[in-house]
Amino acid sequence: MKLIQSRDNAFFKSLKRLADSGRERRKTGKTLLDGVHLVKAYEAACAPVDTLIVAESALSSGEISTYLDGREALVLTDSLMRDLGLVDTPSGLIAVAAIPKSSAAVDHEKEAVLLDGIQDPGNVGTLLRTVAAAGIQQVFMSPGCASAWSPKVLRAGQGAHFVLNIHEDVDLAQFIADYRGTTAVTCLEKSTSLYDAEWTGPLAWIFGAEGRGVSQELIASADLKLRIPMPGAVESLNVSAAAAICLFEALRRKINS
Repeated sequence: MKLIQSRDNAFFKSLKRLADSGRERRKTGKTLLDGVHLVKAYEAACAPVDTLIVAESALSSGEISTYLDGREALVLTDSLMRDLGLVDTPSGLIAVAAIPKSSAAVDHEKEAVLLDGIQDPGNVGTLLRTVAAAGIQQVFMSPGCASAWSPKVLRAGQGAHFVLNIHEDVDLAQFIADYRGTTAVTCLEKSTSLYDAEWTGPLAWIFGAEGRGVSQELIASADLKLRIPMPGAVESLNVSAAAAICLFEALRRKINS
């Protein structure tokens, strides 16, 4: 296995650009995956990764060394792996992989989740993981969201990306106008308790940015304005937690109907 030790190495520089730049990821159609679990999930759902890269100290790690048995990989010194800054706690194994293209057309009659300006990568990844767990396949993201295919979002998603149809830079107002099911948004004003509200047919849920929330334009266009009852001494929930409550309440009703 070839050991890369210099920050001036051309391949390391290409990894650094992929780690840091959404523009580079869009230009090359590539991204970086961190961790054995994520690499395995990608290969199971998509295709073999382009290149495997391992930290020097991880060569003797049980899970990583077992996974690499018989496979070609490049080796980075531990300091170079940390310099990539992919995640707060690097696993020791990363991969260069092609960003999958959504294989499904937009469906205005099936369940969907719309993300409006959610910028925190951890929240976006966790939301995608929750959406996949709830059995919803379509996700539509406004231009202000964190890039779905950034390494931090991918790490938080834990493989959810590869079972979802993710559409980025979407005009959410236009999607809502074209949607033939029921649109639902969480908000406080003129809203109904999630547990008292009634709906039929498919839902398109709209979740907004951590501080700003969903835009007033989208709130006004939603069919259902819902709130999550919170008798405790806090005023709001993290958007990922709120989404989980809503999606699994809808799933509960669907199962019991």
